[in-house]
Amino acid sequence: MKKLSLLFFLVTSIATAQTIRFEGIIQDNTKAPLEMANIMAMNQGTKTMDAYAITNDKGKFVLNLKPNATYTIKLSYLGMQNKEITVTTQTQNITQNITMESGGIELDGVEIVREMPVSIKGDTIVYNADSFKTGTERKLEDVLKKLPGVEVNADGEVEVEGKKVTKLMVEGKDFFDGDTKLGVKNIPADAIDKVQVLRNYNENSILKGVENNQDNVAMNIKLKSGKKNFWFGDVTAAGGFCPESKFDRYNVNPKLFYYSPKYSVNIITNFNNIGELPLTIQDYFKFTGGFRNMMSKGGSSFNVSSNDLGISLLRNNRAKEIETDFGATNFSYNPTKSWTISGFAILSSSITDLETVSTTNFLDPTSTEVASTENRAEIAHQKSNLGLFKLSSSYKPNTNFQFDYDILAKFSKQDENNSLLRETIDEADNSTTEDIFTAKKQDPVSLNQNLSFYYTAAEKHVFAFESQHLYQDENPFYNANLQSDPFTSTLPPSNILGYDTTQNRTDLNQNRFVKTNKLDSKLDYYYMLTPKSNINLTLGNTYSNQNFNSSMYQVLDNGNVNDLDNTTNTNDVTYRFNDAFLGVHYKVLTGKFTFTPGVSFHTYALNNEQLGTSYKQNFTRILPDFLALYQIKKAETLTYNFSFTNNFTDINRQAEGFVLNNYSSLSSGNRTLENAVQQSHSLRYFKYNMFNFENISAAVSYNRTVDAIKTRAFFNNVNQVSSPYNSEFADESMSFFGSYGRSFFKYYKASLNVNLNWGKFNNIQIDRNTFQDVLITNESFTQIYNLRASTNFKNLPNIELGYSYTINDYPNDTFFTDRPTIKLDYFFLKSFSFVSEYEFYHYYNKDKSVENEYDFLSASLIYQKTKDSKWEYKISATNLLNTTSLNDDNFSQFSTRTSQYRVQPRYVMLSLKYNL
Repeated sequence: MKKLSLLFFLVTSIATAQTIRFEGIIQDNTKAPLEMANIMAMNQGTKTMDAYAITNDKGKFVLNLKPNATYTIKLSYLGMQNKEITVTTQTQNITQNITMESGGIELDGVEIVREMPVSIKGDTIVYNADSFKTGTERKLEDVLKKLPGVEVNADGEVEVEGKKVTKLMVEGKDFFDGDTKLGVKNIPADAIDKVQVLRNYNENSILKGVENNQDNVAMNIKLKSGKKNFWFGDVTAAGGFCPESKFDRYNVNPKLFYYSPKYSVNIITNFNNIGELPLTIQDYFKFTGGFRNMMSKGGSSFNVSSNDLGISLLRNNRAKEIETDFGATNFSYNPTKSWTISGFAILSSSITDLETVSTTNFLDPTSTEVASTENRAEIAHQKSNLGLFKLSSSYKPNTNFQFDYDILAKFSKQDENNSLLRETIDEADNSTTEDIFTAKKQDPVSLNQNLSFYYTAAEKHVFAFESQHLYQDENPFYNANLQSDPFTSTLPPSNILGYDTTQNRTDLNQNRFVKTNKLDSKLDYYYMLTPKSNINLTLGNTYSNQNFNSSMYQVLDNGNVNDLDNTTNTNDVTYRFNDAFLGVHYKVLTGKFTFTPGVSFHTYALNNEQLGTSYKQNFTRILPDFLALYQIKKAETLTYNFSFTNNFTDINRQAEGFVLNNYSSLSSGNRTLENAVQQSHSLRYFKYNMFNFENISAAVSYNRTVDAIKTRAFFNNVNQVSSPYNSEFADESMSFFGSYGRSFFKYYKASLNVNLNWGKFNNIQIDRNTFQDVLITNESFTQIYNLRASTNFKNLPNIELGYSYTINDYPNDTFFTDRPTIKLDYFFLKSFSFVSEYEFYHYYNKDKSVENEYDFLSASLIYQKTKDSKWEYKISATNLLNTTSLNDDNFSQFSTRTSQYRVQPRYVMLSLKYNL
């Protein structure tokens, strides 16, 4: 690493040597400084742009120029006449103030904006993509990572100025309803002309002036002229081998795109067995299809949980074996100028093998010592079929009216078979081992519909109606086949499930059926008191009707079925929830401050029908909230948020019959649960300086939950029985995020990120000797530090250095991960691109009783004769060092777990790509 750091220093030193500093202030004819004016230097000798800048809040600019050269300095600013001056450099730095004259925007001003690598127009930042490309970029992701102020994480999420991009568009049309991952991983880099960042974004222009949009960021990709009204994209076919096995690896990846003013079509497919996952199970469950959290202002939280059985999730795309078939299409069509129809269809099928070795330490309720330990070696085989379909319609005949309708359907079929060898060690160091087989199946269906209209009745009167309906049908099936009888002596009386304990193996099965109908509706009225203040009245209602049915049975050694149909093992529950509320908010802009105080009045009605009786709750609540925004400067803000939220659980924790969570865990619900009240405070600071692309963001939040819905658990060695209850002790959590990044000169980019998360949690654990409740309070503290620096040269190798340090401090142990990384990319001989990445992991705990070191190296060499050539040839290799496994850990309030899982071996791939 020392040699690599020295190389980075030498490259940067060479690039920054022999430059002349040209600086000054750009002002208007009253001597007032002009913030965010565009200035660039065109070398008259080479006819190229050598430097550019955007002025800071004091109108200051700095350009680093070549000595002994003559430059045309071009200036542009919205509302000012474009200006050109000539500057000749020698060997001394130059200081000069420049005055611009008021006037209209001339046509050649458009040309100046287009040539500028970065320009600003109102709330929009425009990046000229070609100014940052070095020749090795293949996808949108590669381009975005080189833009100042833009970050892309491993999950394909994009952040600009420290804020997450919530919508991605191409030519103003939603790309798969704004999903950033599919866009950054698939849109070809050579098709991108401009990247537009839309700050303070609201997709509904009618509400833009009355709502707070300061945290909303969207991104629009402008295509090159040759990519419009023509099909473009690429078709890739690759074959390869693992050196330790036969030639059996493949990757077929066609992608086609078409954009015109009237309609657009995107087609993305991928068939491979090398671990590429365009859409993971996590992506599927969190894919909202662009649906908004329309009740977020109401003060109530009623979230429908997913009965997903805990299907094992991948660590990114790393598993022992992954085979994927993926296809997706997205379209947008304008029958008229005022009507847009759009939609998408996504289908994904994958087969995955996971192999994991783990250790789980269960905590003693009277101390932070380990009470028992479970060691597992498990192999899981998964089959997953996922489907997403959406159709949208938006009708906007004029600026005062808009009518929208959306329908999103989600289908899936998932199977997982798992075999494991378990060793359990109790507090007396007695050890037992057994083999266990489990099977999980589920094919849930959900249908989400949204209907909304927005209407400006007069200059001071704005109406908005939104309604959203969710239908969800889930039917998870679980089977556990064990050598032991895990629940025979868990709690008095013994054998609480009532299964036959004389069998050679205990074969338990459970069916669950959960149906949900949930309707959210609200009507907003905005009255503009003044151009800088308004009153917002909200009348809303949330109604949910859920049905939960479950049953268990045992398969005996002879194949007969033993129905475990006593009342403690079955559920037949109907749960209805209704929240009617009235909200009042007042928004006012005064000087640099924006204040939005508000309060909502709620009437709740809950009805739980099970066990032949009905349990009802009816009550009212008043919930305040407050937002304050201090606009320190044009690109510097301080925001404070405060709210009280009533959190309600859904039917899954209301059903009082036992539910088999896994082979060692039973749970029963509690129909008398009350809502938890969460008090939240957050303070966020943000500063963005286009002068040197300095980006500073920091946020601290504190949450305190009273009457939190917690878990009362009993452990018999490692087997658990639990039920929820309302805790009289408050849970607390605090988090901090800080980020600093900036660009240096023209070629360098560096950033530092810090994430701190602390939590204090209260639960009740039953002492297995006295059967008395013991309150346990656990704290966890996670720290993540990331440092990154990179270059962006046109004709030199580019290096990206990174270092990540993670500390997970749990009640009985602390785990550390050191992770230095380096990436090298080089475009050379006008035809070749070389890209290589290396990452090293050092994983260990406090006393180093757990320790592992592993690293990953990948490399690829690409040949494309010219940038306009249709054919591209590539040889690539992944996991060149043939690392076999990775480590991770987690904390669950009752236990800590560390695990090691196998990953795919090294592959060498030969690929051929044809560019349309």
